[in-house]
Amino acid sequence: MASLYADAVLSELQPAKVSFFSVKAGESFKTLQTVETMYSAFVKFGLDRKSVVLALGGGVVGDMAGFAASTYMRGIQFAQAPTTLLSQVDASVGGKLGVDFMGAKNLIGVFCQPAFVYINTSTLRTLPPEQFSSGMAEVIKHGLALDADYLNSLKAAKEKIKAMEPQALKEAIEGSCRIKSNIVAQDERETGIRELLNFGHTSGHAVESLSGFALPHGHAVAIGMVAAMSLSASRGLIAESEIEDACQLLSYFGLPLKADASPDKVFEMMRLDKKSKGGEIHAVLLEKIGKAFTCVPSKDELFLAIGRICG
Repeated sequence: MASLYADAVLSELQPAKVSFFSVKAGESFKTLQTVETMYSAFVKFGLDRKSVVLALGGGVVGDMAGFAASTYMRGIQFAQAPTTLLSQVDASVGGKLGVDFMGAKNLIGVFCQPAFVYINTSTLRTLPPEQFSSGMAEVIKHGLALDADYLNSLKAAKEKIKAMEPQALKEAIEGSCRIKSNIVAQDERETGIRELLNFGHTSGHAVESLSGFALPHGHAVAIGMVAAMSLSASRGLIAESEIEDACQLLSYFGLPLKADASPDKVFEMMRLDKKSKGGEIHAVLLEKIGKAFTCVPSKDELFLAIGRICG
């Protein structure tokens, strides 16, 4: 994103004293080693406790820059300027910051809220199609798990959203941010209701990690949502027709429904997920479309659901 927007942002920030530092984007660079290079840059630039770090880029950049800022000198202020749809509706909202470690996603991190978040939807026009679709997975997730009316509005406006009509994008992003921020305001540190935002993430993080992070995050979440909906249907909570309807919407935005991984490996990776507690895998299911809940499925239930997405 530096080549696209850095000059414009630096120009807008004048006459303030501004230093610029770039890192490689992509989940494979979301490591403590990359954060260490950020610390070195902070020292080189002479940042102090009155300094502010502005994260310009996607979710990986936002997570790492925020984590580095929140731990440098025991914490300096940071702000988010997300440039991808995924970061605009998910990563920049909620104050979760961190890095991947030993192959596990976001295993090391903190909770810390940014000073502000600036979203400019015009940046989405430079996104590769798979990155736009990745963001749409989180948008759809908010509707499936938390707001059926919002989900219906996405269905009604899907052609306009896909065509990136400004008003349709604005309404979709605003709605998604509203849903997530409302949950975060009630449970910032994910000890209760915020867990509902993990719909699709339990098995989704597993298939993402197993791909060596080659699979975009939103694509992995889409696959994870199929597994979660399958498990919900096996309990008689939602109908197969509702799963098919949701899958059609995911597919419309170019999202996959299956993972190239074995059920055994997905299950083992799920056990390593930070959302597991006491060795038990916690999952988010649907009581009905637009209303999620957390539970501890049996191993047999999990394998049945995983089997649907592996192949």
